[in-house]
Amino acid sequence: MELTFYVASAIAILSTIMVITRYNMVHALIYLIISFLAIAIVLFVLGAPFIAALEVIIYAGAIVVLIIFVIMMLNLREETVQQERSWLTKDIFIFPAILSAILLAEVIYIITSGEQIMLDQPSIDSSAVGMSLYGPYVIGVELCGILLMSGIVGAYHLGRQKKKIVHRFLEHAEQ
Repeated sequence: MELTFYVASAIAILSTIMVITRYNMVHALIYLIISFLAIAIVLFVLGAPFIAALEVIIYAGAIVVLIIFVIMMLNLREETVQQERSWLTKDIFIFPAILSAILLAEVIYIITSGEQIMLDQPSIDSSAVGMSLYGPYVIGVELCGILLMSGIVGAYHLGRQKKKIVHRFLEHAEQ
Protein backbone atom coordinates (compact mmCIF):
# COMPACT_ATOMS: atom_id res chain seq x y z
CA MET A 1 0.00 0.00 0.00
CA GLU A 2 2.93 2.32 0.58
CA LEU A 3 4.00 2.03 -3.06
CA THR A 4 0.43 2.78 -4.15
CA PHE A 5 0.51 5.97 -2.08
CA TYR A 6 3.78 7.17 -3.60
CA VAL A 7 2.79 6.38 -7.19
CA ALA A 8 -0.61 8.07 -6.84
CA SER A 9 0.92 11.13 -5.18
CA ALA A 10 3.55 11.39 -7.93
CA ILE A 11 0.80 11.21 -10.57
CA ALA A 12 -1.18 13.87 -8.69
CA ILE A 13 1.81 16.21 -8.59
CA LEU A 14 2.72 15.58 -12.24
CA SER A 15 -0.80 16.04 -13.55
CA THR A 16 -1.28 19.19 -11.45
CA ILE A 17 1.88 20.64 -12.99
CA MET A 18 0.44 19.76 -16.40
CA VAL A 19 -2.79 21.60 -15.49
CA ILE A 20 -0.83 24.74 -14.69
CA THR A 21 1.37 24.63 -17.79
CA ARG A 22 -1.27 23.89 -20.46
CA TYR A 23 -2.40 26.79 -22.63
CA ASN A 24 -5.53 25.05 -23.84
CA MET A 25 -8.35 24.87 -21.30
CA VAL A 26 -9.69 21.50 -22.45
CA HIS A 27 -6.26 19.87 -22.15
CA ALA A 28 -5.83 21.35 -18.68
CA LEU A 29 -9.26 19.98 -17.77
CA ILE A 30 -8.22 16.45 -18.77
CA TYR A 31 -5.17 16.66 -16.52
CA LEU A 32 -7.30 18.16 -13.74
CA ILE A 33 -9.57 15.10 -13.77
CA ILE A 34 -6.52 12.83 -13.52
CA SER A 35 -5.20 14.91 -10.64
CA PHE A 36 -8.50 14.62 -8.76
CA LEU A 37 -8.60 10.86 -9.27
CA ALA A 38 -5.02 10.49 -8.04
CA ILE A 39 -5.80 12.54 -4.94
CA ALA A 40 -8.83 10.33 -4.32
CA ILE A 41 -6.60 7.25 -4.41
CA VAL A 42 -4.17 8.91 -1.99
CA LEU A 43 -7.03 9.68 0.38
CA PHE A 44 -8.34 6.13 0.11
CA VAL A 45 -4.94 4.65 0.89
CA LEU A 46 -4.63 6.97 3.89
CA GLY A 47 -7.83 5.49 5.30
CA ALA A 48 -10.44 8.08 4.33
CA PRO A 49 -12.73 6.30 1.87
CA PHE A 50 -15.63 8.72 2.42
CA ILE A 51 -13.51 11.76 1.57
CA ALA A 52 -12.07 9.87 -1.43
CA ALA A 53 -15.59 9.24 -2.72
CA LEU A 54 -16.48 12.89 -2.16
CA GLU A 55 -13.36 13.87 -4.09
CA VAL A 56 -14.51 11.86 -7.09
CA ILE A 57 -18.18 12.84 -6.90
CA ILE A 58 -17.82 16.54 -6.13
CA TYR A 59 -14.59 17.56 -7.77
CA ALA A 60 -14.04 15.13 -10.63
CA GLY A 61 -17.76 15.10 -11.36
CA ALA A 62 -19.56 18.31 -10.51
CA ILE A 63 -16.79 20.90 -10.70
CA VAL A 64 -15.49 19.58 -14.03
CA VAL A 65 -19.02 19.66 -15.47
CA LEU A 66 -19.34 23.22 -14.19
CA ILE A 67 -16.11 24.19 -15.98
CA ILE A 68 -17.41 22.57 -19.18
CA PHE A 69 -20.61 24.63 -18.92
CA VAL A 70 -18.54 27.80 -18.50
CA ILE A 71 -16.56 26.91 -21.63
CA MET A 72 -19.84 26.36 -23.47
CA MET A 73 -21.24 29.67 -22.22
CA LEU A 74 -18.28 31.55 -23.67
CA ASN A 75 -19.71 30.69 -27.11
CA LEU A 76 -16.47 30.55 -29.04
CA ARG A 77 -16.35 31.68 -32.65
CA GLU A 78 -15.75 29.41 -35.65
CA GLU A 79 -12.08 30.44 -35.87
CA THR A 80 -11.54 29.29 -32.30
CA VAL A 81 -13.29 26.00 -32.99
CA GLN A 82 -11.01 25.38 -35.99
CA GLN A 83 -7.95 26.22 -33.90
CA GLU A 84 -9.15 23.81 -31.19
CA ARG A 85 -9.57 21.05 -33.77
CA SER A 86 -6.01 21.56 -34.95
CA TRP A 87 -4.74 21.35 -31.35
CA LEU A 88 -6.85 18.32 -30.44
CA THR A 89 -4.91 15.47 -32.00
CA LYS A 90 -4.59 11.87 -30.89
CA ASP A 91 -1.09 12.56 -29.55
CA ILE A 92 -2.54 14.82 -26.88
CA PHE A 93 -4.35 11.91 -25.21
CA ILE A 94 -1.34 9.57 -24.94
CA PHE A 95 0.14 10.96 -21.71
CA PRO A 96 -3.22 11.35 -19.87
CA ALA A 97 -4.13 7.83 -20.98
CA ILE A 98 -0.89 6.45 -19.52
CA LEU A 99 -1.48 8.24 -16.22
CA SER A 100 -5.09 7.03 -16.12
CA ALA A 101 -4.00 3.45 -16.84
CA ILE A 102 -1.53 3.58 -13.93
CA LEU A 103 -4.28 4.88 -11.64
CA LEU A 104 -6.64 2.14 -12.84
CA ALA A 105 -3.98 -0.49 -12.14
CA GLU A 106 -3.60 0.92 -8.63
CA VAL A 107 -7.34 0.77 -7.99
CA ILE A 108 -7.45 -2.83 -9.22
CA TYR A 109 -4.50 -3.66 -6.97
CA ILE A 110 -6.22 -2.05 -3.95
CA ILE A 111 -9.44 -3.96 -4.59
CA THR A 112 -7.82 -7.35 -5.24
CA SER A 113 -5.11 -7.21 -2.56
CA GLY A 114 -7.55 -7.36 0.33
CA GLU A 115 -5.09 -5.62 2.66
CA GLN A 116 -6.71 -3.80 5.53
CA ILE A 117 -5.45 -0.34 6.28
CA MET A 118 -4.65 -0.08 9.97
CA LEU A 119 -4.67 3.44 11.37
CA ASP A 120 -4.03 4.63 14.89
CA GLN A 121 -7.03 6.94 14.82
CA PRO A 122 -10.68 5.91 14.55
CA SER A 123 -12.42 6.38 11.23
CA ILE A 124 -14.84 9.28 10.85
CA ASP A 125 -18.25 8.54 9.38
CA SER A 126 -20.30 10.76 7.10
CA SER A 127 -22.62 12.06 9.82
CA ALA A 128 -19.66 13.44 11.78
CA VAL A 129 -18.38 15.20 8.64
CA GLY A 130 -21.83 16.69 8.02
CA MET A 131 -22.22 17.84 11.61
CA SER A 132 -18.79 19.46 11.45
CA LEU A 133 -19.40 21.19 8.11
CA TYR A 134 -22.83 22.52 9.00
CA GLY A 135 -22.01 23.18 12.62
CA PRO A 136 -19.00 25.34 13.43
CA TYR A 137 -17.91 25.69 9.78
CA VAL A 138 -21.25 26.72 8.28
CA ILE A 139 -19.95 30.22 7.46
CA GLY A 140 -17.09 28.75 5.43
CA VAL A 141 -19.45 26.44 3.53
CA GLU A 142 -21.78 29.34 2.71
CA LEU A 143 -18.88 31.57 1.64
CA CYS A 144 -17.65 28.82 -0.71
CA GLY A 145 -21.13 28.63 -2.22
CA ILE A 146 -21.22 32.40 -2.72
CA LEU A 147 -17.76 32.30 -4.30
CA LEU A 148 -18.80 29.59 -6.76
CA MET A 149 -22.00 31.47 -7.65
CA SER A 150 -20.10 34.71 -8.25
CA GLY A 151 -17.71 32.81 -10.53
CA ILE A 152 -20.62 31.49 -12.57
CA VAL A 153 -22.22 34.93 -12.83
CA GLY A 154 -18.88 36.46 -13.82
CA ALA A 155 -18.30 33.83 -16.50
CA TYR A 156 -21.79 34.42 -17.87
CA HIS A 157 -21.23 38.18 -17.91
CA LEU A 158 -17.92 37.80 -19.76
CA GLY A 159 -19.30 35.31 -22.26
CA ARG A 160 -22.63 36.83 -23.16
CA GLN A 161 -23.20 38.30 -26.58
CA LYS A 162 -23.79 42.02 -26.88
CA LYS A 163 -26.81 42.18 -29.19
CA LYS A 164 -28.39 45.32 -30.48
CA ILE A 165 -31.92 45.36 -29.15
CA VAL A 166 -34.39 47.43 -31.14
CA HIS A 167 -37.81 48.12 -29.72
CA ARG A 168 -40.68 46.80 -31.81
CA PHE A 169 -42.04 50.32 -32.48
CA LEU A 170 -38.65 51.42 -33.84
CA GLU A 171 -38.15 48.43 -36.18
CA HIS A 172 -40.20 50.01 -38.97
CA ALA A 173 -38.60 53.43 -38.51
CA GLU A 174 -35.10 52.11 -39.30
CA GLN A 175 -36.07 50.54 -42.62
